Amino acid sequence: MSVKTDIEIAREGVKEPIQAIGEKLGIGAEHLLPYGHDKAKVSQAFIDSVQDRPNGKLILVTAINPTPAGEGKTTTTVGLGDGLNRIGKKAAICIREASLGPNFGMKGGAAGGGYAQVVPMEDMNLHFTGDFHAITSAHNLLSAMIDNSIYWGNPLGIDERRVAWRRVLDMNDRALRDVVTSLGGVANGFPRQTGFDITVASEVMAILCLAKDLADLQKRLGDMIVAYTREKEPIYCRDIKADGAMTVLLRDAMQPNLVQTLENNPAFVHGGPFANIAHGCNSVIATRTALKLADYVVTEAGFGADLGAEKFMDIKCRKAGLAPDAVVIVATVRAMKMNGGVAKADLGAENVDAVKAGCPNLGRHIANVKGFGVPVLVGINHFAGDSEAEVQAVKDYVAEQGAEAILCKHWADGGAGIEEMARRVAEVADSGVSEFKVLYPDEMPLFEKIEAIAKNIYHADGVDADGKIRSQLSEWEAQGYGTLPICVAKTQYSFTTDPGLRGAPTGFRLPVREVRLSAGAGFVVAICGEIMTMPGLPRTPASESIRLNDDGLIEGLF
Repeated sequence: MSVKTDIEIAREGVKEPIQAIGEKLGIGAEHLLPYGHDKAKVSQAFIDSVQDRPNGKLILVTAINPTPAGEGKTTTTVGLGDGLNRIGKKAAICIREASLGPNFGMKGGAAGGGYAQVVPMEDMNLHFTGDFHAITSAHNLLSAMIDNSIYWGNPLGIDERRVAWRRVLDMNDRALRDVVTSLGGVANGFPRQTGFDITVASEVMAILCLAKDLADLQKRLGDMIVAYTREKEPIYCRDIKADGAMTVLLRDAMQPNLVQTLENNPAFVHGGPFANIAHGCNSVIATRTALKLADYVVTEAGFGADLGAEKFMDIKCRKAGLAPDAVVIVATVRAMKMNGGVAKADLGAENVDAVKAGCPNLGRHIANVKGFGVPVLVGINHFAGDSEAEVQAVKDYVAEQGAEAILCKHWADGGAGIEEMARRVAEVADSGVSEFKVLYPDEMPLFEKIEAIAKNIYHADGVDADGKIRSQLSEWEAQGYGTLPICVAKTQYSFTTDPGLRGAPTGFRLPVREVRLSAGAGFVVAICGEIMTMPGLPRTPASESIRLNDDGLIEGLF
């Protein structure tokens, strides 16, 4: 019997009107701005009206380092939300929006999978409610206004060699990484070398996901550094006078999107900052709103726990005043075998020894998350080929680490397949044992913050950075930016900067090749190793298989 694709399963689901989903959280129809029948934005007026309510319990879903074997973090997030509702809890889900770049590149979709999905799947993976388009437009408006200021006499004294603001596009396009603009003569401005990043790497995206309201959004936009003078003095977005118009473009995008799971439970899908160059979490405003409306909120952080969970704790929670009550780390038997040295083509064969050999990667993530003072559970995302002996090997290893692993079958069975995990998560979250603390204090010098992450999270021996980088960090500290948290940009596939080095490596150092100040978002980016802010398409992109069939329905989205 052939296995149905995610899009086939999603299309067979029976959706409720979005007003009915809003009612489950106490959101009246007058406070929903519908986009069709099955998705809507929640009005800022309603969000403001519930701020005096107590928060529900916050549950973070993270994972081991990603492997080609697949882990299923979003699928587990959705499944756990359904499982909590199935056992009688009032729960909501908060996840990120999908970028068109990965959709048409390698991933082909980002709304969960199997019977643990958020719908409408096609809309979520394509234009959705237009948030990413608004972010792209706001970002590029600023680009146009910077060049326009230079063209009309350059009153701010911008050094054209030090324009730090690149343009963005929500598409993988390697040809745009490095470009020369303004060719064609005097009327077209002054030629200069620049480039494009993907929209999810924009500081505007990070700001939208960290801002608490429109006023905070405009202030943060104004604080962005976009260029420097010849004397190396910063030029801010507010100097260009673009912050007001950008806020206008982002007004609707700032309001969270409400949709539903296949089991008709509420899900907020809002924002999507790159998990490398930014903090990789859904918006603060969506998470805060969900916490006021539900007893349990299940959210996720990008990539493995070394990137996603650390940034969730040290950036999002620190800035938003949030504290997780429990953390679920997603792992699979297949990924453990791959970390244990098994090739992808051989993952179907039982290999308990390889599972055991790969478990130290999971063990390090467990220890790291415990270091934040938060209780940890491990969710074993079940695949059909997993043997009982392999699953038991993971459970035994996790027990040795002082945690509990639970087999989850939500992909195949929806909420019914993850009830055991839902009960345990609720018990742990309700127990009040979480004593959340961030990894480092605000007052710690910037370079020492990078060292704290490298040594305590990646388990590196130290950090390598030349004098120029150290001087830059000291200069930012002198300008008043020393209290900002660090956002490390590195490969998601390893604790190191070598994507091929799996498991739990030791005896390495973290090389920092560049630092960037995201003054509006409120963090300092430390770029370690080779990180692409404009991805390219693979040899055979997913877009080659995406089409409309004879009935006008989309095929090819995973």
